[in-house]
Amino acid sequence: MSSQPAATQPVAQLTVRAVILSVILAVILAAANAYLGLFAGLTIATAIPAAVVSMAVLRLLGGGTILENNIVQTGASAGSSIAAGVIFTIPALIILGYWHDFRYSWVLAIAGLGGLLGVLFSVPLRRSMIVEEPLAFPEGKAAAEVLRAGENPGPGVRILAMAGAIGAVVKLAAESGMRLIPDNAIGGGFIGKYLGYMGTGLSPALLGVGYIVGLNVGIVVVSGSILSFNIAIPIYHAFFLDSDPALAARIAGAGAVDIAGAIWSAKIRYLGVGTMLVGGVWTLFSLRKSLASGIKSGIAAARKSSGAVAIAETERDLPMKWMLVALVAFTLPLLALYQAIVDQWMVSIPMTIIMIVAGFLFVSVSGYLAGLVGSSNNPVSGITIATILFASVVLMLLLGHDSKIGPVAAIMIGAVVCCAAAVGGDNLQDLKAGYLVGATPWKQQLMLAIGSFSCALIMAPVLNLLAQAYGIGAPTPEHPNSLAAPQATLMASVANGMFGGHLPWTMIAIGAVIGALVIALDEWLKARGSHFRVPVLAAAIGIYLPLELMVPIFLGSVVAWLVERRHGVHPHDEAERDRVHRPGTLFSAGLITGEALTGILIAIPIVVSQRADVLALPESLHFNKYVGLVVLAVVGWLLYRSAAKKTV
Repeated sequence: MSSQPAATQPVAQLTVRAVILSVILAVILAAANAYLGLFAGLTIATAIPAAVVSMAVLRLLGGGTILENNIVQTGASAGSSIAAGVIFTIPALIILGYWHDFRYSWVLAIAGLGGLLGVLFSVPLRRSMIVEEPLAFPEGKAAAEVLRAGENPGPGVRILAMAGAIGAVVKLAAESGMRLIPDNAIGGGFIGKYLGYMGTGLSPALLGVGYIVGLNVGIVVVSGSILSFNIAIPIYHAFFLDSDPALAARIAGAGAVDIAGAIWSAKIRYLGVGTMLVGGVWTLFSLRKSLASGIKSGIAAARKSSGAVAIAETERDLPMKWMLVALVAFTLPLLALYQAIVDQWMVSIPMTIIMIVAGFLFVSVSGYLAGLVGSSNNPVSGITIATILFASVVLMLLLGHDSKIGPVAAIMIGAVVCCAAAVGGDNLQDLKAGYLVGATPWKQQLMLAIGSFSCALIMAPVLNLLAQAYGIGAPTPEHPNSLAAPQATLMASVANGMFGGHLPWTMIAIGAVIGALVIALDEWLKARGSHFRVPVLAAAIGIYLPLELMVPIFLGSVVAWLVERRHGVHPHDEAERDRVHRPGTLFSAGLITGEALTGILIAIPIVVSQRADVLALPESLHFNKYVGLVVLAVVGWLLYRSAAKKTV
């Protein structure tokens, strides 16, 4: 049974003020998610915070309809999907050494046209996945509930604003700003031959991420990091360091913390690459029946959508004939881009065909998986790995296995598909929310296209700013605390490895074995009907990223668990859990957005002055890590206090 209300009279939807507000929020949230994704390998869904802000702003402007607010959250949610599509792939071109900075026109073409293709490819899926054989689309349902309950958005906005201010102040006080407190509290030492290491980041944003992902994922990611830092690194240091004389010479005489960091950077993080690679392939294989259903429904919907009959406003999609025109218009610039890379029409044309076919295939997959498990759990990185692997095989036949441009061409195909898949899954979540509140589909589709392209306009400047201020990829002497960009590093490793690149294949192979063991454990838990699961891609992120990033995520997830205990939430009651966590989710979103935007703003004076300490206060005002731990504890307490209150 549909809960869609009957439309009795026209209601304002795609208004000028809604479009402007949506674009502003989309751009802000895209920048914030770009920073967060490069920093921690995760992005957050933005529809609900955007809906809350929209309801408050439109109320100040004289009041907005539920459908106007729906349009705002639809466009604004493009911020997270475009950011994910970009930061999962395009930094790989820097890591491969093909680019030295992010080229504006190329990033705009990849992200903007990829996002628009994602919108186009998802349009014919709406009827089959939302109307005829409706899937759950959990975030879409949650956004619809927030919109329906939007009579009083004031408390939610206050939570967002307060948390945003807290995140901003702590980031400004941290190491890249005033240096009042350090970014991390880390310690290490030797117990005999055992190399011990422990620490935590002092980032409020990571606490917020942990709260949003929950205790299960929090346990898995921190366990992955413990495997790397407290098991794999000590074993390598004690028994295998002599096999790499250059690394042994580099860390001779260094302290325990520096030794652990050097071994992790040179060797152990590639365990995560192997685990991610196996995890991405397994995720697609395990969902093969669902994927086939998604593809079939996409093809069937495309066939059905030709035929002109009078349809209700709440069932009207973008016209198919104009979509086909747009498909050609969006594809030709990408063909030109690929030709500029390889300079061979017999290669660039197959690249474009692969991109189009894989784009529609994986937008169908992404939409189906978003309907099953939600956009936040959608394995877009696994989809992209599959695209890069297939593209690499074809390109090896066309260019040769030792081609220098082959990895770049594979990444370029994967980047467009990744942006399309991320936007496509997000579009269907928004269309589900719109279906539940009686919105007009074509207006939402148009708004998401506008939001996606608006976000693409700012991605290159944001990425260049972050790269110059903090560095991206492996730590360097100039940027010892660089943004890790785990997914982009994985894509670069996969593409480079397919074309004969030099990689620590032993570590990648061991990581693949670890991935297989994690999958076996998860399948065993599934067979037992256990509520606790071990998602392999979450474990891979934990193995790949530093321990100090995963500990605060775990701590934030513990706060979420304490809130559930406080409210007596049944572990299987998803609707009750979502309702109880709404204040904490808003507080967490505020922490993340405030810290991320401040990190971007801080980067401006760093880049302009070419000094990392441009905002630093005198050294006499620098406090130690114990003060930082107190600050993190206070933020955690404020998160718990806000989350434990009655829902907003």
